[in-house]
Amino acid sequence: MQNFTLKNAPLQKGKLAIVTGANDGVGFETSLGLLSKEAKLIMACRNPEKANNAIIKLKKAFPKAEIEFIQLDLSKLSSVKSFVKEFKQKFNKLDILINNAGIMVPPFSKTEDGFESQMAVNYFAHFLLTGLLMNELEAADKARVISLSSIAHKRGKIDFDNLNAEKNYNKSAVYSQSKLACLIFAYELDRKLRNAKSSVISLAAHPGVSATNLFENMPKLATKIVMTLSKPLLNSPKAAALPSLMAALDSEVESGDYYGPSGFMEMSGKAAKANSKPQSHNLETAKKLWEVSEKLVGFKFEF
Repeated sequence: MQNFTLKNAPLQKGKLAIVTGANDGVGFETSLGLLSKEAKLIMACRNPEKANNAIIKLKKAFPKAEIEFIQLDLSKLSSVKSFVKEFKQKFNKLDILINNAGIMVPPFSKTEDGFESQMAVNYFAHFLLTGLLMNELEAADKARVISLSSIAHKRGKIDFDNLNAEKNYNKSAVYSQSKLACLIFAYELDRKLRNAKSSVISLAAHPGVSATNLFENMPKLATKIVMTLSKPLLNSPKAAALPSLMAALDSEVESGDYYGPSGFMEMSGKAAKANSKPQSHNLETAKKLWEVSEKLVGFKFEF
């Protein structure tokens, strides 16, 4: 397992995968990896034009690939529900769900549902999406849910008194909180699935540090300086997708595993099991976050 390569991963012919944010960056490279293994891909993206442009590129690489676009705007719970409704009209099972899409350190804004934007896109929408698709995941043979976290979770804290920046907004702190929430969710989902003796498994992954469009909200000069100085330590988007692909494809994964780059400070390198901080394993925090999340998104998981 520690020597995962896409080349040696098993074929996924007949399997169906959803990747959120599939049109760019790590999501696009994850999509390429899945298609190389003959999976059918559902691209869950906000922008139809960008999604269609990505499909052209993917089809160029894999002319026989089965690809479908279903619009999904993760800043709106109504869009999550619409996406799932359309998906259910076309398919009755789902083998792989990769909750990949995310935003990082944008200016403060709240969504129409009252969520801070990073918590909305990175965490709450994916929480709801997973819940609404649970029946289709259960209908597949050993389906997998992969939640994307980040090394930023290591400095994260779930601040229940300021969960959606009700009191103040520190964009970096909220980003770390959102990615910690994603990791806590993956672990808690694993526990609940095991207790229910479900065949679905829950995993998590992080891409390390890669020069993708996640950095679009950073000051341009600062981004340029950081990228120039740290370039030897950065993952390419292709390499950054490997932890997600390892979680999705490797035959030796176990529910509850967390994958990331194995190099210096987990910034880059070969995909392998990653380290997570103690706050991601706190059972009391996990229980409270789950309950709060169900209440805020208006959906209760049933196992």
